[in-house]
Amino acid sequence: MKGGAGAPPDGLLRGGRTTAVLATALVTLLGACASAPQVKVVQNLAPTAGAPYQKVLVVALFEKFDFRRYLEEEIVSSLAAQGVTAVRSTSRMDTRTPVVAQTFIDMVQEIGADALLLTQMTGHAGEVSAKDARPEATLNYWPTYYYNVFEVQQTEYIAPPIMQVSHDLVLGTQMFSVRDRKPVWAMESHSQFVVKIEDGLDYGIFVQEAEAIVRQLVRDGVVQSR
Repeated sequence: MKGGAGAPPDGLLRGGRTTAVLATALVTLLGACASAPQVKVVQNLAPTAGAPYQKVLVVALFEKFDFRRYLEEEIVSSLAAQGVTAVRSTSRMDTRTPVVAQTFIDMVQEIGADALLLTQMTGHAGEVSAKDARPEATLNYWPTYYYNVFEVQQTEYIAPPIMQVSHDLVLGTQMFSVRDRKPVWAMESHSQFVVKIEDGLDYGIFVQEAEAIVRQLVRDGVVQSR
């Protein structure tokens, strides 16, 4: 998967060479997170960045529109808890809206944002395996004609093996300054988790990723807490 915290940023807020930057940021898979993401800052905030930012457009770029909306909603909620005004891009578009840079440039101008927060997948590895299901058994017994002798019937139900996927996921997040038209801060969050295929997506991953992102934003002074 292409893209990441080091992706060319200049065109994102200018409109040139932007489509490729955004198009290569789409992802194909998210799963259920088992533990808090490990965070690494890959671009420190410069003193001249004009931070902390007060109004942020939040953009998540995944292939599935719902995945984008889930993560954006959680980031906006976490930022609001810190007193930061944030708007999610999916609140101003639908599945038919082109996922191109100009779409987000227009949003920045419409809401008067001073920064844009962009999250995308920068790495993923997955391994499928089968796990034996836990058998269930029923036991029936009744007395016989013989003293203290019982007849026993045991029935055991064994389900098909459980298919699960072990994921190693890296998300890259950048904060773009509208004034400077470039990224002024970037981080990566690394998660390892296991998903049962039949269970589908666990929403908890979006909550954990959003909390990790906003916690680091506050810690580094990119946004200001209450």
